[in-house]
Amino acid sequence: MEEQERVLLDEQAVRRALTRIAHEIIEKNKGIEDCVLVGIKTRGIHIANRIAANIAKIEGKTIPVGEADITLYRDDLTHVTENSDPELKGTDIPEDVFDKEVILVDDVLYTGRTVRAAMDAVMDLGRPSQIQLAVLIDRGHRELPIRPDFIGKNIPTSKEEIVAVKLTETDELDEVTIRNETK
Repeated sequence: MEEQERVLLDEQAVRRALTRIAHEIIEKNKGIEDCVLVGIKTRGIHIANRIAANIAKIEGKTIPVGEADITLYRDDLTHVTENSDPELKGTDIPEDVFDKEVILVDDVLYTGRTVRAAMDAVMDLGRPSQIQLAVLIDRGHRELPIRPDFIGKNIPTSKEEIVAVKLTETDELDEVTIRNETK
């Protein structure tokens, strides 16, 4: 018997979680001076932009937002053929990261490998004073010693479950669901 998809966060809960994360970022960093948000493609960028908008409402100042494409930094890529160079889709951070508080933003934290790859991408651009991590969902099952600083919601899961984050920008609605993987 197949388990139904369950809604864990609706539109209102997503909005509240991102507002809370914005407040926590401001509090932990004692403002937003020298802070840069870096969203991990794809949904992390949308979440970073929403957090930035919340911070602007709260602080009356904007925080720079960049994006990290971690495709070339993943440790699970298969080898590339000799005749094809890997395509760099682009890490675009509109601010020098040297000596900045870089806050990586992603939708779901699972094994930690995506975050590690994003840290490598940021470090290739300079040496931040600190890298922090903000995630909408922390589902556990870490394979690397990575812990988020800001969490929208902790959701203990089994490895057979799939957590899906849907955002208006890409999916036409805001919602986080969980379902069992069909076998």
